[in-house]
Amino acid sequence: MKNMIDCKTCQSHLPDLLLDEGYEAAHPELAAHLAACEACRTELQELRATYTLLDAWPAPEPSVYFDSRLGARLREAEAARPEGLFERLYSFFAFSTGRQLRPAMASALMLVLLLGGGTYAGIYEHAARNASQPAATSPTVNDLRILDNNAQALQQMDQLIDSNDDSGDQPST
Repeated sequence: MKNMIDCKTCQSHLPDLLLDEGYEAAHPELAAHLAACEACRTELQELRATYTLLDAWPAPEPSVYFDSRLGARLREAEAARPEGLFERLYSFFAFSTGRQLRPAMASALMLVLLLGGGTYAGIYEHAARNASQPAATSPTVNDLRILDNNAQALQQMDQLIDSNDDSGDQPST
């Protein structure tokens, strides 16, 4: 029972069973599943009947005037006035393989990559350079820092003077 397969796997092998005569003999687990499963066996028989019916169906012969009509249509298409610019561009991009544009597209992609990489390298280098150097402060900011330091120094001096005045009022014994 270890080699038994499920219906989904068997149905995936049905085209091989239809087209290759020795496929069922090469895969005995498929033959065992088909012998045990009525649904898969019925589906295989229906597919074989469809293939037999298609083999028996005769393909219609082309008209005797087919070649002459096709030649006339091709000559008319060649002699027809060219389409407008947008129609020609649309048909070119919609129906061509783009082989003519591949070198130009590769060059454009290379240019974009070079510019993008160069820009990224310039930004990265600029950011690294600015990170190593301290930011220059403006003279106004420097003046404000000096005034703030002076104000702190004056407060400390006032506190020292007040504390000395308080200690001088006490009588000494």
